[in-house]
Amino acid sequence: MKRKFVPVALAAVMAFNMAACSSGGDAQPTPGTTDPGTTTDPGTTDPGTTDPGTTDPGTDEEVEPYTVRTKPDGSAIDLGGMEIVIRDWFSTDETDIMQADPDTLSSYEAEIREYREWAMEKYNFKLSQGIVDNCDWGNAPQQFVDYVTTGGDDKAYVFTVRDCNEMTAAMRNGQMYDLSTLDCLDFNDHKYTQNRLNEQYSYNGGVYAFYGSIAEPRDGVYFNKKLLEDGGHTADEIYDLQKDGKWTWDAFEAICKDVQKDNDNDGIADVAGWTANTGGAVEAFIYSNNAEMVGKDGSGKYVLKVNEQPTLDALEFANKMIKEYRHKDPQVQGEDGTMQDAPWDYYKDSWKNGDACFLLEQEYAGTPGNFLADISFDAGFVMMPYGPNAKTNLNRWSNNPALIPGCYDAEKAWNIAFAYDVWFEVPPEIEEENSIVSRARSGIFDQRALDETLPMMSETAHGMVSYAGMIPDLQTGPDLIWGINGEAKVSEAVDAIVESWQAKVDAANGN
Repeated sequence: MKRKFVPVALAAVMAFNMAACSSGGDAQPTPGTTDPGTTTDPGTTDPGTTDPGTTDPGTDEEVEPYTVRTKPDGSAIDLGGMEIVIRDWFSTDETDIMQADPDTLSSYEAEIREYREWAMEKYNFKLSQGIVDNCDWGNAPQQFVDYVTTGGDDKAYVFTVRDCNEMTAAMRNGQMYDLSTLDCLDFNDHKYTQNRLNEQYSYNGGVYAFYGSIAEPRDGVYFNKKLLEDGGHTADEIYDLQKDGKWTWDAFEAICKDVQKDNDNDGIADVAGWTANTGGAVEAFIYSNNAEMVGKDGSGKYVLKVNEQPTLDALEFANKMIKEYRHKDPQVQGEDGTMQDAPWDYYKDSWKNGDACFLLEQEYAGTPGNFLADISFDAGFVMMPYGPNAKTNLNRWSNNPALIPGCYDAEKAWNIAFAYDVWFEVPPEIEEENSIVSRARSGIFDQRALDETLPMMSETAHGMVSYAGMIPDLQTGPDLIWGINGEAKVSEAVDAIVESWQAKVDAANGN
């Protein structure tokens, strides 16, 4: 697996025209100079053209520690001292290995840091990542749109924006640079094929976003080991089911039934089978059945799949599991003294308080600094159980994509893309490690989760790419998912939205 250094996330962007942009993002890069007054040429580098950096043993010239990329004619690549910033809303001096205290780095992280420092000197650029202009998760999309529609500036950015359906409009409007025109990028390279982000953000033969690292694990199942044992099961049993390919919906439901306890016989479970953000859980069940709400065919066209049988089966199973085994959130006292429904995120405290055995939640929650960091009991973590339409455990990937503003000229875009590509390379001289596991070691994960679950979740055989978020104006939550609440009439709910969703899919296809 390739090393993940930063999560780079892709965002929702509004549809704006490109009138203010000084130059379009669809120009083919041409050989030129970083500075028009110099003879340094960024070139049309063949990604496979390299110079191993060896020298004649009879000379005093220093041997390069890493493979050197060059132009097709063998001349050096020089980015002219360009300063590039990967903008995000989450990087800190502690999480960025280039800024962190060297004593806190693993040996692998130290090697990558040394390589990156060499690369910046060798190719004459500087790259950093972090928060710019008070960027946060909410305003990142608008910051990107504002930047592009005003024509950009003399800075060099890779924007981190969150993944949502306005991206299709941005692709169609030329707001994102077409990365397929940049010959310094090879989307057959493992750093890109391992996460398939460029497939998700492709349109009419172009590629508009990339992500140079291992796919991040997403939806899985945490479990309270004590409550599991009280129900007659063990952590090793759960892990063995996953290892043996038997961690299925049926197995999950059977164990939920065993661990659920109504201690005072009042008809309400004191310990429920599971809890979660219900909407997130419903979507996780869909993908765990190898089903989708919207897919993509071989020609690149979006296809409505919400009314296909695998998706309907998943919605029915989710509805049943919510009704029979999800913890029933209580009424809580509001600020005005009245009793009200518990807030949407009550499930977090509910699981931490021991109200349910299982928690359906994303992997990040158990990593350092997140909401499960302070649990008072031993926990395990496995993938989502899989349904009858799947052959293995699956999780929906929602990686954090990066994009280059469409208003940059071809030379600037080429230089930025080259630097990004080099930055996320794990050179063959370094024995790479799984960074997801490295990060998680400081979280709440036990050894079998680290050794088995997390690596499995990032493998291509266990990851699915979602396309529902690529359809403008298609709101999966309010239209459908939030209504799957244990009392839903699934077929009626789906029938009610099929026609409008099909129209939106058709529009996204240009029909």
